[in-house]
Amino acid sequence: MKRVMLVVAYDGTGYCGWQVQPNAVTVEGVLNQKLSELLHEDIKVTGASRTDSGVHALGNVAVFDTESRIPGEKFSYALNQRLPDDIRIQKSMEVEPDFHPRHCKCWKEYEYHIFNAEFANPIERLYSYFVYKKLNIEAMKQAAAHLIGEHDFKSFCSTAAQTETTVRTIYGIDVESQGNSIVIKVRGNGFLYNMVRIIAGTLVQVGLGFYEPDRVKEMLEAKDRTAAGPTAPACGLRLNEIFYNVDKNCG
Repeated sequence: MKRVMLVVAYDGTGYCGWQVQPNAVTVEGVLNQKLSELLHEDIKVTGASRTDSGVHALGNVAVFDTESRIPGEKFSYALNQRLPDDIRIQKSMEVEPDFHPRHCKCWKEYEYHIFNAEFANPIERLYSYFVYKKLNIEAMKQAAAHLIGEHDFKSFCSTAAQTETTVRTIYGIDVESQGNSIVIKVRGNGFLYNMVRIIAGTLVQVGLGFYEPDRVKEMLEAKDRTAAGPTAPACGLRLNEIFYNVDKNCG
């Protein structure tokens, strides 16, 4: 028995999120099906990040156990021949048997994309949040600075979340603009349910002038979901990459 890690990219538009659900098409479900067909084993993958319906990923991570003799690095080639066009394996490799993508110490990078123009762009509609009023980028940057560091992010977490602690560390937030595109890039040691989308929604409200940048500090201190801004749409969110050392034991 060996454990194989997959780096998975997908367009989340046509999926009800990552995690297997009854009577719904999910990324995890498709991977389980295609791997089971390929290997003639009952394969169940374990993912690092359970992205929501409509959320995209460039580098989500999953592992599975198999008796197959196929070398770890060859699974990407074999699996990509069977997967639909909106899911692709970017890399595969054998890892230590106790490597677990959710139990390892790691940091993640998410991007939230906004299309800021007078009129919507049909090409962008599935991959960005359309905001027609001009956003104040400098105000958004000032607001984002308050979120960097270790904080209790209870105000930026869905009330439906089930977690032991709402304390997380944000290593950096960049707000970058190029033409009509604005990208909010967030790096941290872990994220709560809907946390990045709530951060994005809050920064948009700052950019529109509904909140002063310093108001974000008060939101953190409130530790109350109603204190922060709205949850931005799922289509603008993508998981860029998960960084950890797969050579270390972290079962």
